[in-house]
Amino acid sequence: MTSNDEPELGPLLASIGRLADFKSLDEADLPDLAEELREFLIGSVAKTGGHIGPNLGVVELTMAIHRVFDSPHDQVVFDTGHQSYVHKALTGRAARFGGLRRRGGLAGYPNRAESPHDLVENSHASTSLSYADGLAKANALSGSDRHVIAVVGDGALTGGMCWEALNNIAARDDLRLVIVVNDNGRSYAPTVGGLAKRLAGLRLNPGYEPALGKIKSAVEGIPMVGRAAYSALHAAKTGLKDALAPQGMFSDLGLKYVGPIDGHDLSEMTEALEKAKGFGGPVIVHALTEKGRGWRPAREDEAEQAHSLSSAFDPITGESVTAKRRSWTGVFAEELVAQAEARPDVVAITAAMPGPTGVDKLMKRMPERVFDVGIAEQHAVTSAAGLAMNGLHPVVAVYSTFMNRAFDQTVLDVAMHRLPVTFVLDRAGITGPDGPSHYGIWDTSIFRIVPGMRIAAPRDAATLRQEFAEALAVDDGPTMLRFPTGAVPTEDVAAVDSREGLDFLVEPDEADLLIAACGPLAGVAVEAAKLLEAAGVRAVVVDPRWIAPVPDALVKLAGQYPLVATVEDGVRTGGFGDALAQALRDAGTDVPLLDFAVAADWHPHGARPELLEDLGLTPEAIAARIEAETTRRNRS
Repeated sequence: MTSNDEPELGPLLASIGRLADFKSLDEADLPDLAEELREFLIGSVAKTGGHIGPNLGVVELTMAIHRVFDSPHDQVVFDTGHQSYVHKALTGRAARFGGLRRRGGLAGYPNRAESPHDLVENSHASTSLSYADGLAKANALSGSDRHVIAVVGDGALTGGMCWEALNNIAARDDLRLVIVVNDNGRSYAPTVGGLAKRLAGLRLNPGYEPALGKIKSAVEGIPMVGRAAYSALHAAKTGLKDALAPQGMFSDLGLKYVGPIDGHDLSEMTEALEKAKGFGGPVIVHALTEKGRGWRPAREDEAEQAHSLSSAFDPITGESVTAKRRSWTGVFAEELVAQAEARPDVVAITAAMPGPTGVDKLMKRMPERVFDVGIAEQHAVTSAAGLAMNGLHPVVAVYSTFMNRAFDQTVLDVAMHRLPVTFVLDRAGITGPDGPSHYGIWDTSIFRIVPGMRIAAPRDAATLRQEFAEALAVDDGPTMLRFPTGAVPTEDVAAVDSREGLDFLVEPDEADLLIAACGPLAGVAVEAAKLLEAAGVRAVVVDPRWIAPVPDALVKLAGQYPLVATVEDGVRTGGFGDALAQALRDAGTDVPLLDFAVAADWHPHGARPELLEDLGLTPEAIAARIEAETTRRNRS
């Protein structure tokens, strides 16, 4: 449900019901509007949770884009999409922020259903330049005068897709394409790698004057501050030959470059974008910004600068106002440290997300054994293969949704070589407020087809520890653990018996059916069994623990019952239920199977319990459907 809390809007922001209202404001009002926007973001997001740090850093940058360009005629693409809150407010949606990331409310990323100003529903990083390349080429073919503006940053330039796109963009000089590099030196954590060092050199060069206005008179009459012009002027002023660091990255590709610009100076940003717009070809505008600008808690958060706060928080201190419970990520983080202390071959890899994946705890204890590769999941997997080839056991910790990007590397670089790499997928299943692009519902269907891949789905803290240790013990191929976001069950879901690798959670003396439940939905299945028992239907509930390949013991057990049900929080097509049904067919066992899973569709954002209810993955819904099926079968 959306919130009834009306966000507090300053007088200028309250006057913006559509983008045209913002564009009609007097220039003298813009600094006050920037202040209102920051106060609004802090106060509003404090009630809902969300990506506060990145958006506080792009206030003036976004304002400048919308003053210079005419969206939606000119096409603005945000990379990553979590930087779009200011864009949403300026395009008339500020009054709807009370429902941000809640079911039926505003999405936390651009959303085409919300506004014609939202072009790309992107949240995965490093995609904007490829979108922009295609958009600009299509515009050129049609003879359109529209511009494409790609806002790339918050670590996205560490992703390989950006450089593949730049290689293609630089081959054309007729594309009306402006690339705004939002350089805040960070993604979730400080941006890593050679690119980060190169950009940092610009920030730290004391002889460099980032303000474009300071050399305006020196470049009067030049339509664009290009490589040769800017280098010559700068060398003459500072006595430093070729001091413009980005030449090797951007200008040598043939791309025009403006910057660095103070991304919080609205007049400088506007002037730079006007110049870029007038050039008529691909242009890089390099803006230096400060993540979390204007909010003390973000500035004091050295790890992530308040990148994303998942729940409501105190707008003064930044502290969560909801009770903290032990999380799945926290349990994994502790166990990773414990295993690394016991095994010198264990190393960890993360793709720009040490904190969100729990790898940060090991990074603090043993920094030499953790590798943050930036937003580069494909590289992470093949690098892990190299580590494994030389005798280590890498643990690749990523969000489930981002693991999709590295399927080819998992198949050919890891699995085909039978290398011991363990993948730990956080945020598997329905994750809630972040919406469909962040749902980890595909991993089981995708990765269970990888030859030699073994996938575990822990149901609680105890089985997470056990199955992680079991995964690390595998030395002849890849393993994968998947678990959701949020809190682990307050109590472990205890087994009444364990046989042949299966945990029996409910086992009456006689039973009418078998329920095989995966991961955190094992507890849901136990509750469903209780409801069924009250209705006179007896069910055995078993947790297979390792869901791919389907355990032989489970196939044999399923053949002993007149009806089998599976419960999982992944996609139904190709999921665990599908796999068990196939295994039963292969064994010549004719047993009807009900599979409770997630439909292969785009599901809206909202709280996980709400979405599980919509999907029929609650004890009540599962019990009702099973009871109806057993009644039907008994009558026939």
